[in-house]
Amino acid sequence: MKAIVYEQYGPPEVLQFKEFAKPAPADNEVLVKVRAASVNPLDWHFMRGEPLFIRLMLGLRKPKDTRLGVDVAGVVEAVGRSVTQFKPGDEVFGGSRGAFAEYVCAKEDQIVLKPASLSFEAAAAVPIAALTALQGLRDKGHIKTEQMVLIDGASGGVGTFAIQIAKAFGAEVTAVCSTRNLDRARSLGADHLIDYTREDFSQSGRHYDLIYAANAFRSIFAYRRALSENGICVSSGGRVTLQSMLLEPLLSLILSLIGRKKSRGLLAKMNKKDLLFLKDLLDAGKLVPVIDRRYPLSGVAEAIRYLEEGHAQGKVVITV
Repeated sequence: MKAIVYEQYGPPEVLQFKEFAKPAPADNEVLVKVRAASVNPLDWHFMRGEPLFIRLMLGLRKPKDTRLGVDVAGVVEAVGRSVTQFKPGDEVFGGSRGAFAEYVCAKEDQIVLKPASLSFEAAAAVPIAALTALQGLRDKGHIKTEQMVLIDGASGGVGTFAIQIAKAFGAEVTAVCSTRNLDRARSLGADHLIDYTREDFSQSGRHYDLIYAANAFRSIFAYRRALSENGICVSSGGRVTLQSMLLEPLLSLILSLIGRKKSRGLLAKMNKKDLLFLKDLLDAGKLVPVIDRRYPLSGVAEAIRYLEEGHAQGKVVITV
């Protein structure tokens, strides 16, 4: 089989398109013939080994695990001895390290059956981005019906899902994005639109019960300024630096302890329960993946390069 690997940290040029033996599933895994995958910021952070402190987990001088990619959709080809929920021929989607490949072994508890009406490309666009939106809004933000919710960074992979999930929970949604993305945000269900090139929502005087910062490029104080008295700000994405990973969460905790406004960070976790929740939304037509561009497996480097530019409108998908 062919797969994308990286044997050293660096720009997209370090990615290699190589031939490997087809993997065999462990007892709790299924072998998936990959039909599509999708690119996430996580992938280029792993590829570059940046910020540098994440190399404590990945390998100091070079990556210990040379595989890349997580989001995957495909067809089960074989199952491990203890697998009971899947059989060969099942169409599935979910997460597994090494998704940029023709075959991948995925754990049974990190994939679910793909909705029959959904293409493999659309299914591959869902896992990390939609889980990040769901867990941020529901678990960290405690979203409620009729709340005033603002989505900052509403046009990216996470943001497009966040609009739809917030609407599914019955919230009144304000989407913040650039001029060219306003129509898309409206089509996804946003009740109000703010063009950040013309207006700074943190200076408008309007307040929100929940702010979801899908691209957390503003300061903690700017977000808190736009919160209602008991409001919650949940941040994901944006700049990944030592400050954003360590100092800002500490500052958020301190500010939350001395006031009624809360600020929380988020690191999404892949799990079957939430994948099934998303599958129900997909089946009901309440969640529609937005795909910006498609690349072949050999074009992963180009796809990551495009995502790094920060202008993707929705998800970037790899078709295998």
